[in-house]
Amino acid sequence: MAEEALIKKAGDKYRSFLHDEAENITQWRHGGPPIYDSVNQLFEEGRTKEWPKGSLEEVVQNAIKSWEMELSHKTRLQDFKTINPDKFKLIVNGREGLSGEETLRIGSYNALLKNSLPKEFQYYKADEETFESSHDAFRSALPRGFAWEVLSVYSGPPVISFKFRHWGFFEGPFKGHAPTDEKVEFYGFGVLKVDESLRAEDVEVYYDPAELFGGLLKGALISPCQSEDNTVNTATATGGCPFSK
Repeated sequence: MAEEALIKKAGDKYRSFLHDEAENITQWRHGGPPIYDSVNQLFEEGRTKEWPKGSLEEVVQNAIKSWEMELSHKTRLQDFKTINPDKFKLIVNGREGLSGEETLRIGSYNALLKNSLPKEFQYYKADEETFESSHDAFRSALPRGFAWEVLSVYSGPPVISFKFRHWGFFEGPFKGHAPTDEKVEFYGFGVLKVDESLRAEDVEVYYDPAELFGGLLKGALISPCQSEDNTVNTATATGGCPFSK
């Protein structure tokens, strides 16, 4: 507990607007600011790029991590500091854009994994998931977290284009599939339009979900009861949000 308090006081070096808000009126989904120790370690051990402090690449990388932190852990759009709530829109793989309120309601996983395929061909049925169930599923499957890094930045503000990588280790059950303990990852491309305060107005993300699900559905099928029991136990034991951007 003392170490946790010290970490909170020291702050998170990759996410702004986190620990400086612990004492104000921000409404946190789980009662207080999250701690990213586990996924930060995963990121530092597995990243392929280490950007110079203050570089455009580092600024973009930390901005996306901060935005994801707010989306996963704050409950009111008015508390967000990384987006312009009046203009924000999230567009994934060319689909119709989601407003800030819509994205906050369904959560980052469901927003990124929605698709228009017939139900029988969907790897993951985002329309049948809630914010909580989606985070529980991925927290269970990737107990050490889901790390995120910028690989390249092609243009600076106000329209920032970049390439990214997302990875974790499949060490817990996922939707009836046993863990393989192998690394799962995918690559993508993003376009971020920001205002004069560097708050996001439009976020466009393009990637192939099959890269992710190819790893998560690789595990052997397990019984529904075993899957449910393991999911609950793992999620309870690990806590926190795996998506880090």
